[in-house]
Amino acid sequence: MSGPVVLSVASEVFPLVKTGGLADVAGALPPALAAEGVPARTLLPGYPAVLAALGDAQPVRPLPDLPAGPARLLAARAAGLDLFVLDAPHLYDRPGNPYVGADGKDWPDNALRFAALAAAAADIGRGGVPGFVPDIVHAHDWQAGLAPAYLHYGGAPRPRTVMTVHNIAFQGQFPAALLNDLGLPPHAWSVDGVEYYGAIGYLKAGLALADRITTVSPRYAMEIRTPEFGMGLDGLLRSRAGVLTGILNGIDTGYWNPSTDPHLAATFDAKRVGGRAKNKAALQARLGLAPEPDALLFGVVSRLTWQKGMDVLLDAVPDLVGHGGQLALVGSGEAPLEAGFQAAVAAYPGRVGALIGFDEAVAHLVQGGADALLVPSRFEPCGLTQLCALRYGALPVVARVGGLADTVIDANEMALVANAGNGLQFSPVTPEALALTLERAADLWRDRPTWRLLQRHAMAAEVGWRRPAAQYAALFRELAASPAH
Repeated sequence: MSGPVVLSVASEVFPLVKTGGLADVAGALPPALAAEGVPARTLLPGYPAVLAALGDAQPVRPLPDLPAGPARLLAARAAGLDLFVLDAPHLYDRPGNPYVGADGKDWPDNALRFAALAAAAADIGRGGVPGFVPDIVHAHDWQAGLAPAYLHYGGAPRPRTVMTVHNIAFQGQFPAALLNDLGLPPHAWSVDGVEYYGAIGYLKAGLALADRITTVSPRYAMEIRTPEFGMGLDGLLRSRAGVLTGILNGIDTGYWNPSTDPHLAATFDAKRVGGRAKNKAALQARLGLAPEPDALLFGVVSRLTWQKGMDVLLDAVPDLVGHGGQLALVGSGEAPLEAGFQAAVAAYPGRVGALIGFDEAVAHLVQGGADALLVPSRFEPCGLTQLCALRYGALPVVARVGGLADTVIDANEMALVANAGNGLQFSPVTPEALALTLERAADLWRDRPTWRLLQRHAMAAEVGWRRPAAQYAALFRELAASPAH
């Protein structure tokens, strides 16, 4: 059965441009929807890396009236995706990160850059491109948050809209004086519209005005309705709870596949895990760790930030080493945390290794060679790194929050009896709680038959897009069949 036609709107899409998990989802969901009979095209900005990957791009529509000036819309196919690309050099032809300049500060015109993306989405949504009339406009995070607003204030007929929150901490708030420049009507400035604490809230607008809201795990859908996790938007989300759904992310199991991964020193699968030992040795050598096959090697692939609980991990390093463990870390972020882990490398030679920065090959080697993967996040909407760890047999050790709690089954006594555990959870997110869980992990490591059993459970977990895509497809079908209002 053919499903509704979807326009996905995102500021980054893997493998064309990526700063975080949003790109992974935006890149993997459309092909997964196609398998469910739901065709989707993706709109993204024309950054230099995107334009370079397009090949035969066809201009399909001039857009003379966008915020911040005229642009044009290109259609192309790249990286297995059907794309619309907003070609606006004055907005996107800039080096490096899509959101910040070389000075580490946000581009000063980000409000207009991403309003233009949302306005282009609204134009396509209303049939601006001949032969492509979407039933659903699916906006991802604050950068696309104004798309539901432009469609709402543009009147009927319009497509239905879905707003997906990947991380509610990033909201896109800009000065109220921009309202006219953004092409929004005066009555949009209201508590039920785009106004948010005296500013224009891009994510808030999408959450208030979209027909449906999704977020990236069921537990996070509950958490963001509380003051602790809602980042000021919990009241709005409580009022819209009836249209809020948590759908767990998946990972691309073709790309993340230990039996074919070219970044590994040795490939392996759930039945033949011998290759993990070679990957462990290669990881130890790469990060300057002692070549000890029997040491419990903890891996980390993460942004080094407060949200990710990296300060908590840093405080727990002495306990980790005290249990005979090793730490292999790949990531970058806040300067004090980078310096702290570099100091830990110096303080514990052969026990702690760190690659400050990012290297895709080493990140894969961590998944394929570490015995356990640490994810001590204070909040985590879904998390993808623990899904990769399950796939590769690195037992996740995670904080009991968000998608981490939804995907990792704690190997407590009853779970072991029920033959169900696949990792370890801890709470609260403190150095003391993490240290106790590292002790639990060390005890389990000494019981190798049980560890191997948990590893088999981990590698058998369903972490792909089949189930999430079916849930999105069902939501889109239901929404397309209901009248817009």
